Amino acid sequence: MEVKINREIRNYTESMFFGLSLRQFIFSVLAMGVAVLLYFLLKPYVGTETVSWMCILGAAPFAAMGFITYHGMTAEQFVWAWLRSELIEPRFLRSEPVNNIYYEAVKGVVESHEKEAYKAHVEND
Repeated sequence: MEVKINREIRNYTESMFFGLSLRQFIFSVLAMGVAVLLYFLLKPYVGTETVSWMCILGAAPFAAMGFITYHGMTAEQFVWAWLRSELIEPRFLRSEPVNNIYYEAVKGVVESHEKEAYKAHVEND
């Protein structure tokens, strides 16, 4: 008798329904619900083939959320991280000098070196 063990123990998921984890099962049922809802909402307005494609396209994101992981994050964790980085937290980081005393002390030396380097460059050209 042989027992299968994942090489990486953190990747273990317990099968609950039909070989799916509880998370995968919930998102699969949600995807089916979205597909049925889209079918009944759009059937009076467009043809059967178009409705079937719209159902597939509408249900695909919900079905994918149950199975996709990115950098060890589930889809909802990834969406939350993306929202935080793009909308909630500021994008532009300002860099301000921390040691103003040191900056003021060496500012004259740096400027004189820059002037000398510029003069040397102009004389060589």
